[in-house]
Amino acid sequence: MFCKLSALTLATALLAAPAWADEVAYYREGQELNPVDVATILSGKAPQRVKTRSIHLLGEATPAESAAPVAPTAAPAQALSLQVRFGFGSAEIADVARPQLDALAAGIRMLPAERAVLVEGHTDVIGSDAYNRELSHRRAEAVKRYLSAAHGIDPDRLLTAGFGKSRMIAGLDPTAAENRRVQFRGL
Repeated sequence: MFCKLSALTLATALLAAPAWADEVAYYREGQELNPVDVATILSGKAPQRVKTRSIHLLGEATPAESAAPVAPTAAPAQALSLQVRFGFGSAEIADVARPQLDALAAGIRMLPAERAVLVEGHTDVIGSDAYNRELSHRRAEAVKRYLSAAHGIDPDRLLTAGFGKSRMIAGLDPTAAENRRVQFRGL
């Protein structure tokens, strides 16, 4: 089921809009990852907002009369990014990365079984374009194998892509460690 649909879905996802322009939730190495947040982001559904009412005492300014501006709400994340640590020039996942990947797997398991996830590998600018594309793809494949072997996630549900150094994080030094990441988006 996933094989024929996956290629079409992947092609559509990669060509539809520039993925690097999406809102991305960035997690640093070791930062706690909540599986519910993972499921929310990868499901493509914005969290529901709770409507509230307020009471104003006589003589108080109402929110409309208040001079303080209301800050705009941030757009919900459409992807999440982890700084998965690998050995230098290798696709071997370091032990320090496993807790975040374990929480990610718990979030993926909360999604409907037919929901696919794109695993994107990214690198910094050190090295040639061809080398970085190949390395980022091998790293995305390593994460896919880990999620499948360690957590029983159907490998057909995990699609991979290696972008190398073509999608740097805006505003960062191109050699910054944050550019060496694995991003996930629901399809």
